[in-house]
Amino acid sequence: MSLWEILLLGVSLSMDAFAVSICQGLSLKSFSLKHVLTIGLWYGGFQFLMPTVGFFLSSRYADMIASFDHWIAFGLLFLIGANMIREALFEKDEEKKLSSSLAFFLMLKLAIATSIDALAVGVSLAMIQDAIIFPALLIGLTTFTISALGVSFGKLIGTKFSSKAEIAGGVVLILLGVKILIEHLFLNKA
Repeated sequence: MSLWEILLLGVSLSMDAFAVSICQGLSLKSFSLKHVLTIGLWYGGFQFLMPTVGFFLSSRYADMIASFDHWIAFGLLFLIGANMIREALFEKDEEKKLSSSLAFFLMLKLAIATSIDALAVGVSLAMIQDAIIFPALLIGLTTFTISALGVSFGKLIGTKFSSKAEIAGGVVLILLGVKILIEHLFLNKA
């Protein structure tokens, strides 16, 4: 693959992380460089890790992984999105901690949900090239950059629209999960 093809692949893979990072930016109560770097590193790191893992596991487990990856992504995004909506509707501002935090398990779930499709890309890349480190690194760096921009943009919007923006963010996460599920259950059958 050429540099431009890998870059385009990185941009397309990072769109889920971009949407989620915007949602996280919407729910942040405070904003710092730490938020931008942490979110960017989680998503960029997993977008580097997943194609690498997919590349090395491609020959043994590709069919098994493809049979349930979309359910994992859907479930995680649905639960996190529903929780964001619940927090926006029913909790006082000082009680909103889950969706606006950078807690390890929350970030882990979001990073897995947004990068699970990169696992399948790693499997595909194993069939067309011999090395994965450079493509995976470029995909990870692209996702890091786009996620950092997303959380910054989300905070800008969230400051103006507060809980309405957080509800919209939760809805976006749920719809993203539904999109992933529909693509894998119906569109990939053709």
